[in-house]
Amino acid sequence: MRHIPNVLSAIRLILVGVFIFLFARAKYLACLIVFLTAFFTDLLDGYLARRNNWISDLGKVLDPLADKLMVIAALSCFYSAGWLPLWILLAVLIKEGIMIIGGLLLFRREVVVYADWYGKFAAGFFNAGVALTLLKNFWPWIGMLNIIVFCIAIVLAVIALCHYAKVQVFNREKKES
Repeated sequence: MRHIPNVLSAIRLILVGVFIFLFARAKYLACLIVFLTAFFTDLLDGYLARRNNWISDLGKVLDPLADKLMVIAALSCFYSAGWLPLWILLAVLIKEGIMIIGGLLLFRREVVVYADWYGKFAAGFFNAGVALTLLKNFWPWIGMLNIIVFCIAIVLAVIALCHYAKVQVFNREKKES
């Protein structure tokens, strides 16, 4: 039972491919359903892991990796369709690249970077931005709201990145000295 959160994260990784497949076939309602399924699966795995103390180092890596790949896949699809400016995709790719590379380097040193509320707020805005972008196909009155939400998400993501660096890297190095 304690592996359920990791199984849910693995399912989310599979849903990334499903999202891309459906987007390429212009099945935008199905993409929204897949994205929302991944989002709610993320909430469920986090809840189960914390509630039952099923937290593992693998889950600390797999969970945010699945989230990051879904957002990057969605933004890449949106850019390729002309729905999103390149600078938003690049800002996210650079930030996520730094987080993934930094996380892997720390993991090799047996330091697991865990998500906290800074990252969760940023992720929440990214998820809202993705959902709004897909919903624009059905509700055009959304206008530029998705772009505004992505801008807020990027600012929050940079704040989270700085916070993670301060708390998980620089404070840890001071303690080890």
